[in-house]
Amino acid sequence: METNRSSDFFVRFWGVRGSIATPGKETVEYGGNTSCVEVRVGGKLLIFDGGTGLRVLGKTLLPNMPIEAHLFFSHSHWDHIQGFPFFVPAFIPGNSFHIYGAIAPNGATIKQRLSDQMLHPNFPIPLRGMRSEMIFHDLRPGDRVKIDDILIETAHLNHPSEAIGYRVTWQGRTAVYCTDTEHYADRLDENVLFLARDADVFIYDATYTDEEYYHPQFSKVGWGHSTWQEAVKICKAAGVKKLVIFHHDPAHGDDFLADVEAQVSAAYPDACLAREGTKLVL
Repeated sequence: METNRSSDFFVRFWGVRGSIATPGKETVEYGGNTSCVEVRVGGKLLIFDGGTGLRVLGKTLLPNMPIEAHLFFSHSHWDHIQGFPFFVPAFIPGNSFHIYGAIAPNGATIKQRLSDQMLHPNFPIPLRGMRSEMIFHDLRPGDRVKIDDILIETAHLNHPSEAIGYRVTWQGRTAVYCTDTEHYADRLDENVLFLARDADVFIYDATYTDEEYYHPQFSKVGWGHSTWQEAVKICKAAGVKKLVIFHHDPAHGDDFLADVEAQVSAAYPDACLAREGTKLVL
């Protein structure tokens, strides 16, 4: 059994896909579950987003109960919350979860939005059926969260209905979770630069390539996502050590993503595409 010492700081990917889960033979290498990233830092468990990858993570946590974890949501589009109703540890008394999310433009809290997706007729068990302890924390972009000596900084991201990015710093090491966000045509996003500054690991939404994003017939401008080429620009400007391309388009199979990975690696030496199961030690 793997131990998680108080001196550890690592990132592990449980869901790397955007928009919709894509199981099948074309997504075996990189994975088909939607967004969920585990961060172990200073003896604490932090989880970023609750896509379908959260269900898989939950299964691995069961042998180590009772569980205490901090779950941070970037936003509440379905691909980032659809695994939450299937997160088994949340149904078990004795487990404890701090749940964080920004207040939506319409004023809805993260608790309201998680509850709404579990109401009849959409789901058979309401949020109150989860018997673990849940403590909800409403955030606004720019808020800072302290968990012992771990600092989590936040910033607004450019995405429909809004999203929030997270920067986790502990003992001089930093991991950044920056999805879903769309770059600007005329400048680098100051909020993304703020999150990315001197980061050891920078996880960035690069759903598209530049060719797809600027396609004359099927443009993705305004869809709320970025490209790997923009990721490289951010990393060079911010002094990022390792770039991880994340939130893969459901239309991109393993062969397509392998080609993208080769191009990204050529453009930025310490770069890779996120794969389910990959563990990065800081």
